Amino acid sequence: MEIRDVEIFLTLATELHFGRTAERLHVSPARISQAINQQERRIGGALFDRSNRRQVRLTPLGRQLRDDLRPVYDGLRAGLERAHLAAQGITHVLRVGMLPVNGYDLRPVWETFRARHTGWKLRLQQASFVDPFAGLRNGDIDVLVAWLPVEEPDLTVGPIMFAESRVLGVAADHELTRRTSIPLETLGDFQQPEVPPPTPEYWLDSYFPTHTRTGRVIERGPVVRSQEEYLTLISTGEIVTLFPSHVTRYWMRPDIAFVPMRDMSALEYALVWHTESETDPIRALARTARDLGPVSTSDLTVR
Repeated sequence: MEIRDVEIFLTLATELHFGRTAERLHVSPARISQAINQQERRIGGALFDRSNRRQVRLTPLGRQLRDDLRPVYDGLRAGLERAHLAAQGITHVLRVGMLPVNGYDLRPVWETFRARHTGWKLRLQQASFVDPFAGLRNGDIDVLVAWLPVEEPDLTVGPIMFAESRVLGVAADHELTRRTSIPLETLGDFQQPEVPPPTPEYWLDSYFPTHTRTGRVIERGPVVRSQEEYLTLISTGEIVTLFPSHVTRYWMRPDIAFVPMRDMSALEYALVWHTESETDPIRALARTARDLGPVSTSDLTVR
């Protein structure tokens, strides 16, 4: 197989849908079908069961080939990327997962790190709040910017990056938009979203309280798995949702309003990493953050 053919096969083995595979690889579905047909002729057996018109399934032969090719392909891509970076004088890439969406606010940390360590590349990427620490444990990211508390025995909590007040996201025509601020007690009248396991309950509860100060239960409603699902449910009035205040600058939408929360403590975000995977670049980023101290985001604007 050519490298492109391997990429097509592995992408289809993940998506199990010709249209989605074509979209991911920016080719036509016919090109995907042609490549798979050629692979099956060379191998001498079917890799996919196409009996379902909407979605395909891997055959036992296809699963075996996927399992054999995946580590080889990943290793090849990693090797090519390392060679490309080395040609630019870059010896290490530090991958930082972001749970908040204000990476621009934290640029003093990023810029100082880059200036201090010109041979290391810093790569920011958005992280999921569903099973948020999986990326650290499986090696997809090196460091995570996460809200506190983080009480995981295999993870190290580093310096605080910033702390922000809370706002409540509501539909633009919601009754709560008539208020200048909202007490926590009011949340007992509305639904908050539910996040599925394996998100740690203690960590989620620190973001979405389960009770008001007088002990009223704050109901959990629809299950959400992405930021876009949050915003859709808020805009339709099905839920109201707590956020750190920086979203008022990064998520400006005509169908959503943000109202300050009156009596909630600031939400702190810190660097977190897998203790056994600690490296010199991770220590260097933590040292940079400590040297600069928490970033003040209250007076920043998005350009």
